[in-house]
Amino acid sequence: MRIVPLLLVGIGACARGPSYDVVIRHGTIYDGSGDRPRVADVGINRDTIAAIGDLSGAHGVRDIDARGLAVAPGFINMLSQAQESFLADGRSQSDIRQGVTLEIMGEGESMGPLSDTMRKENVALQTDIKYPIEWTTLGEYLDYIVKRGVSPNVASFVGATTVRRHELGFADRAPSPQELDRMKALVAQAMEEGALGVGSALIYAPGFYAKTDELIELCRVAARYHGLYISHMRSEARGCSRRRTSC
Repeated sequence: MRIVPLLLVGIGACARGPSYDVVIRHGTIYDGSGDRPRVADVGINRDTIAAIGDLSGAHGVRDIDARGLAVAPGFINMLSQAQESFLADGRSQSDIRQGVTLEIMGEGESMGPLSDTMRKENVALQTDIKYPIEWTTLGEYLDYIVKRGVSPNVASFVGATTVRRHELGFADRAPSPQELDRMKALVAQAMEEGALGVGSALIYAPGFYAKTDELIELCRVAARYHGLYISHMRSEARGCSRRRTSC
């Protein structure tokens, strides 16, 4: 006789349907695939989308009625300039409230690696946002902002301009073989710390002092780690200036 209540409980649990931490109901889903949007429910457990479809029989610890609203994966800011504002306020409300969940930094310049000279120069160049520079490498900067608290996911390229400044400062010349080797070692270190690749900004000094062969050598290092190369091109007009010898 004691078995019957247990069976009834089990049957009731099955009839209730699956349970999720969050169920977003009746939203119009834009999944990023390019397919036409569709109305469906989304079940979420912790930080994972567990189910998409008709979840009318499911239970959510939190239920959200998204009828008439768009539901989409988090957006990626591919050219984030928030590397300093994160230090002032890591909540990132201006982007989070627009659905941005990943900020990618490092176009041309990155927050590391830094030499002592660069650290002093960067402090002197600060404008409205004032902050101590308590890191040296790019990986240390990323760890620093995560420890302080930051809302979105973050990632960064290592800046070709940054590794050039590290070894040549603002000099308008090619690196010596020894300087180039040290620049390549800095790229390797950044890649091992999680950099996505090499980013260049070839329309700004001292970035446009770099010739193509210099950039190729830095990219060869990133390629060993399956890294990418992104660039703000040398000229946004029809041609290149004399100084910018390659486009």
